[in-house]
Amino acid sequence: MNKYYLLPLCAILFLSCSKEKVYTVSEFPADRSSVCYQGNRAPLVHEQLIKLPTGSIRPGGWLLRQLELQKDGLNGHLGEISIWLQKDDNAWLTTGGKWGWEEVPYWLRGYSSLAYIFKDEAMLAETRLWIDAILSSQLPNGNFGPSSDVKGEECQDFWPNMIVLWILQDYYEFSGDERIIPFMTRYCEYLLSVPDDKFLESYWENSRGGDNLWSVVWLYNRTGDPGLLELGEKIHRNTADWTKSTELPNWHNVNIAQSFREPATYYLFSGKEEMIGATYNDFDLIRRTFGQMPGGMFAGDENSRIGFIDPRQGTETCGFAEQMASDEILMLITGDTFWAENCEDIAFNSYPAAFMPDYKALRYLTCANMTVSDSENHRPGIDNGGPFLAMNPFSSRCCQHNHGFAWPYYSEFLAMATPDNGIAFALYSDCEVTAKVGEKAEDVVLREETRYPFDENIRISVVEGNATEFPIYVRIPSWCPKSEISRNGKKIASCCESGKFLCINALWKEGDVLEISFPMSVSKRFWAVNQNSVSVDYGPLTLSLLIDEEYKQVDSKSTAIGDSKWQKNADPELWPSYEIYAASPWNYSLATDSDITISKRPWPMNNNPFTIENCPLRFSAKGRLIPSWGFDEYGLTGVLPNEKAKRSDRVDDITLVPMGASRLRISAFPTCTSE
Repeated sequence: MNKYYLLPLCAILFLSCSKEKVYTVSEFPADRSSVCYQGNRAPLVHEQLIKLPTGSIRPGGWLLRQLELQKDGLNGHLGEISIWLQKDDNAWLTTGGKWGWEEVPYWLRGYSSLAYIFKDEAMLAETRLWIDAILSSQLPNGNFGPSSDVKGEECQDFWPNMIVLWILQDYYEFSGDERIIPFMTRYCEYLLSVPDDKFLESYWENSRGGDNLWSVVWLYNRTGDPGLLELGEKIHRNTADWTKSTELPNWHNVNIAQSFREPATYYLFSGKEEMIGATYNDFDLIRRTFGQMPGGMFAGDENSRIGFIDPRQGTETCGFAEQMASDEILMLITGDTFWAENCEDIAFNSYPAAFMPDYKALRYLTCANMTVSDSENHRPGIDNGGPFLAMNPFSSRCCQHNHGFAWPYYSEFLAMATPDNGIAFALYSDCEVTAKVGEKAEDVVLREETRYPFDENIRISVVEGNATEFPIYVRIPSWCPKSEISRNGKKIASCCESGKFLCINALWKEGDVLEISFPMSVSKRFWAVNQNSVSVDYGPLTLSLLIDEEYKQVDSKSTAIGDSKWQKNADPELWPSYEIYAASPWNYSLATDSDITISKRPWPMNNNPFTIENCPLRFSAKGRLIPSWGFDEYGLTGVLPNEKAKRSDRVDDITLVPMGASRLRISAFPTCTSE
């Protein structure tokens, strides 16, 4: 059903001419097909949004700074450090090589995306070296890449190749390399030839078949090959069943973060609404118990476990990145603003805190409540045996290589094409968007200027292009009931329906400006499953207790997990590890009856707001210490104390800062009163 809604007349404040239309939508037009970009071919279900080709969006502001740090940090230089990326005896470069599983594709996915953003010639050359080798590895039967010994017989491990297909899709969109489509077509023909009993049988590939399914959608939209529809059915029936109402195939945090979207992807083939429902149910199922905490994720460690539901349990950095990618894909499939908000929740509140500020070291597990970040083995308090809480560039293999695609992919989804030849802004960040719009597919350049989420104002202007009629859609956040939208200095809408898109369909020309205000206020969320704890939000930002962080540099090699191997010439002095300890009290309850006030500081000169020193927002609150709340028998932040635990008689002034700026944090608080 098409769900369009006109704004109440009182909210439409100005119409500049008879052709300008302003209204809210909860779905995009299902009866239209873009003339600007290739959408879903029949019989696939019609798309809600269409990803712009890789390279269409140039990020700016704080997001560009994160990408620059990543380029100069671990992801940009991992090829000089990780033994899995050494070129000597690498199975992705040489048939029969020793080093060859997921590590190269994991790393290359983020590295190549950075190369496209910066158009860095050295990085582009490095990207082409690996891609050329992958393309050259294709066998006459269509298979490619290293093979693995699975279940005691020589057969293809399909999981790493799924990542490679994503890399090739991005590369094709950026470069137009004519080799990619035939290569992927031959490989898909090979997949069709593999008997079902030898297809997607091992643990990782069986869980993650949805990644392969998404590539089939991409390829079908470019070739229309009917065999790909058959392959889509085959992948779905051989992938783990993510459609059950009360259980998941497994409870591995990364598997869940990337695989829960598989039913929604299969919906594009089947048209069955229950497939969309299954994805929403999977998201809700893991969070009803394990997700009772801020930051957009859940108590995953490596595997979620009954009884280990406290916000001191963590999520792999891989999990953050994969969940963000799932949210972005689900925006395309459903058009639902829900997925944009979850993506922001992770991007602003969880993901940045997983890294040192210079992005030269990362942490395997990051938690909503985390007051120690050391190299000790805290198992079974967390479900990993090793030094998984320290900031270490060499640990662990998966996150070390896979973290790099989160920010580049985020930047690629800042704007998307719509079926009615418009542009939708669902994620907000400073950027420049080059796109085709309107019935004649006119070229246009749009400039978005903002410091969102640290500021509530967004300015979108047309900087290049002929006068063209097309719609611009902007997401109205669910937390914002008092939005204000102006066009060329005249207000056109206010108090728009939250959680929807506002459409401004008009004749746009160079110099036109859309000004958006999303007033932010302090709000609270309570987590009944976790001791009725409370988290504090300011717009899309969640706040944490300001804890003095004491950094201790330690040797990266001696504190890394055993399977995190590095090249002989890798200098740990250039890539140090850090342990972080609390140097101020952290065991506070939050006075929920007391006002929380904001103070704003100057924007950081280095354009990186995700550190305590640089963050431009601070908040004043009241709290009481809980003396019994400390470290537990595993050396971890203790689980949340119950509501009867003794609070201090003294009420203290405490400071809150955005969660994403805090490497140590309490983000889910026990409650108290100020009286």
